Amino acid sequence: MDKIIFLDRDGIINKKAEEHDYIKSWDEFEFIDGVAEFIRDLNIMGYKVIVVTNQRGIALGKLSPYNLANIHDKMKESLKSKNAYIEDIFVCSHDIGECSCRKPDIGLFLQAEERHDIDKSKSFMIGDNESDILAGMRYGIKSILFGKKKDNLLYCYDNFIDILNFISRHNK
Repeated sequence: MDKIIFLDRDGIINKKAEEHDYIKSWDEFEFIDGVAEFIRDLNIMGYKVIVVTNQRGIALGKLSPYNLANIHDKMKESLKSKNAYIEDIFVCSHDIGECSCRKPDIGLFLQAEERHDIDKSKSFMIGDNESDILAGMRYGIKSILFGKKKDNLLYCYDNFIDILNFISRHNK
């Protein structure tokens, strides 16, 4: 069975667009500082990294599926050049309330299960908002908020080093 790190994309791998906007092309995509090293270190620790991302911009007609695929191909290629590997990417392109794959629902995780032999006891979800964390918890894995501490969430860290240390402590 595989140890998986599920990552949200916007706010974890790349800087988010302005509120009510979307990353619509590779030119708008900007990696968060240190994320390539973070993913590389996760790979070294034996984790496969899978991205689970809500991309509502497609449903709203602000982002084409072609451009999204192009962004993801270039993202993976750029990370690979730094020895950081994304195993797979699962996307919800639906609007709110139209599906069961949009986080905080667990449909993207269930899609991942169809392709990967996931050891939930050794897997984690890392996201930057509560819907990511709720999705991971509903799926039955430890979930870590990347950002400012929230009183209602157990695991919150504002840097990749602390997240790596947490995962290392719970990787038994």
